[in-house]
Amino acid sequence: MGLAMAKNVQRFLQQDKKSQLRFWNRTASRGAPLELLGAIGCESIAQLVAECDLIFISVNLEWTPVTDTRQQTSDDAALNGIVDQVLTVKDIDGKLFVDTTTVHPNTTKETDEKLKKRNASFVAAPVFGATPAAESGTVLMAMGGPSQAIDKIAPFGKGVLAREVMIVSDQPEKATLLKTLGNFIVAGTMEIVGEAQVLAEKSNLGTDMLEKLLELNFGSLIHSSSTRMTQGVYIPEEGQSPWSNLDLGIKDVQHGINCAQDVGARLKVAEVALDNMVRAKGFSDAHGSRPLDSSSGYGIIRQDSGLEFENTFVKERDTRKTVLPNSTFPHLCMQEGPGPEGTYKNPTSI
Repeated sequence: MGLAMAKNVQRFLQQDKKSQLRFWNRTASRGAPLELLGAIGCESIAQLVAECDLIFISVNLEWTPVTDTRQQTSDDAALNGIVDQVLTVKDIDGKLFVDTTTVHPNTTKETDEKLKKRNASFVAAPVFGATPAAESGTVLMAMGGPSQAIDKIAPFGKGVLAREVMIVSDQPEKATLLKTLGNFIVAGTMEIVGEAQVLAEKSNLGTDMLEKLLELNFGSLIHSSSTRMTQGVYIPEEGQSPWSNLDLGIKDVQHGINCAQDVGARLKVAEVALDNMVRAKGFSDAHGSRPLDSSSGYGIIRQDSGLEFENTFVKERDTRKTVLPNSTFPHLCMQEGPGPEGTYKNPTSI
């Protein structure tokens, strides 16, 4: 996600003949595509901060299970680590930091407080959408922070990084709370659609018939959630990356559950979805840590109903790959997005 958005920022800067993007990544080689576009790599976070007035942060690490579910997950810890390095820079007065990472709202609030103490500004700008949407600049971005700071980054919002920008609040943590609620809705949708698709399959109504109903009557989010399952996105073929990593999906749903608990509410659907996602993680671990999509709770719903984790589409797809080992078609298909052209024009993902 971060690389895709950084490329769009660099292209925008080139078009307007502005200064080139500076970037830093913990794995330097990952910045090669940016360098090809003319961006300049920095040796450290401190160097980047010293040379820039507007700094975007995008963290995307795998979730690490913890005994205490309120303990910080890896994205939160990584963001804190980056901010700690930022604070080592002698002068950050007047600099503006924008974080697109999905973290717990409390982490966002703490980050804002740390930077305010050093006279820097902070905007939380989490995005809704999967990597393909980030690449095409069609994610939905939610911004929270001081209005003057939001005005400064407006040129990088709609039309560059996002198809649309929502101004949520002058409190940055409200933007990440909205993102957390959005993730809960997506997870809950996938849970409901997964259960419905399993019933349609077992009752011989047929998954195609249900999917047509979802397309005609329930909108793109419901329909795309279904195609993620029926077209095998939930369990990518060997060697392919998931649209939305299961580990990160688990982390995001857990954030929603925690936020609800903090205010005396409860997200029961999220609890059911989380249980299935964690069990899907167990399936992954039992199969050589095979990467799974955040929609893979569908496989657990199938197993609980007496079906195999893999549906017919997945079995036939993987069989074709075995029979035709030199064929590049499956790879091209997955790179462009699964299913018929246009199925995921604006994919929403956790």
